[in-house]
Amino acid sequence: MREDGPVIVGLGIDVVDVARFEETLERTPGLRARLFTTSEQDRPIASLAARFAAKEALAKALGAPVGLHWQDAEVVTDQDGRPWLEVRGTVARQTDRLGVTGMHLSISHDAGIASAVVVLEKD
Repeated sequence: MREDGPVIVGLGIDVVDVARFEETLERTPGLRARLFTTSEQDRPIASLAARFAAKEALAKALGAPVGLHWQDAEVVTDQDGRPWLEVRGTVARQTDRLGVTGMHLSISHDAGIASAVVVLEKD
């Protein structure tokens, strides 16, 4: 292992059944607003499921501490469509506690399944 490069301090993965996730959102109308920021809420269901998987993967990478707020992590995309995580509040405090200096996110959805992987690193 290189001693002068970043070190992985967290890794998380999650998968979501898109149809089941859609049924859950339909059964619980307030859940969409609780899980997603305003800018995330109007996305297609497969994209929402992938964003939920990303938030779950992030929580796992952070050690799943109690008290994280769903809206304190937002999946945003750059002009090329590459996703990344914007964190604030409870999530930012946890990343600071761990000394996180870099976050990597990969999301996908195909064949009714959404998935996400998060890697956290520090220098």
